Amino acid sequence: MRAPARQQTNESGFTLIETLVALALMGLVLSALANLTAQWLPNWNRGLDRIQRSEQIGIALQRVVDDLAAAQSVPVSRGDKPPPLFVGLEQSVTFVRTALGPNAGPGLDVVHLGETTDQGGLATVRSRMSFHPLPPEASLSDHLHFGEPVVLLRAPYRLSFAYAGDDHAWKSNWLDSDKLPAKIRLTVRDASSGRVLTISTVASIHVQSSAQGDCKQGDATCDGNGAAQTGAQGNGQQASPAGSQTAGSAGTGQGSSP
Repeated sequence: MRAPARQQTNESGFTLIETLVALALMGLVLSALANLTAQWLPNWNRGLDRIQRSEQIGIALQRVVDDLAAAQSVPVSRGDKPPPLFVGLEQSVTFVRTALGPNAGPGLDVVHLGETTDQGGLATVRSRMSFHPLPPEASLSDHLHFGEPVVLLRAPYRLSFAYAGDDHAWKSNWLDSDKLPAKIRLTVRDASSGRVLTISTVASIHVQSSAQGDCKQGDATCDGNGAAQTGAQGNGQQASPAGSQTAGSAGTGQGSSP
């Protein structure tokens, strides 16, 4: 008997050489992707860090600009035309503004913006204290004790100030003047490279003239609201004569009517 013939099939597969070539090509592609990722990912992280730092610096500068814009020209002590409490230096500034905060009541705060050193290194910090007029001829440095520090900037970034009056001439300090500066320039510098950041800006102070209030009369109850209270009383006194004239005119009209 004749043996049955084997049925030939059309099945085909990869040979060992083809498999090795495919694995080699895959390895080349993965190696190229790994190198590309290794070069691209650090640049991405640096760009993201740069954006985050710019946002943090922008928030800090906006906080400083808002503080300076709210500065008040308040006499530093009770006396004969004392200068307003404003100490402007190149690396720090001290001024008076309305109290700010969730638990802040009516009154004024003394705000200090300047550099200090803590566990994290050099930092620009905002601190505050409640404002109380000083006795005549009292030392300002002996009565300023700030608290509640808030870190605004950290090294390598440093914040410096410059001041200009109505003449628009910039100065590195503003001391013992009878008026507040009209503008304050805020410059942020990278101390590691010396580069000035483009985010630097200028703050405008809305009030330059000294407040006229009970602080100049030596009243022990003066707490920074004297100017507002005196202004209100003055407005009432100015309104009273007008009201008296109006009442007098009305009475005259009634008397002359038949």
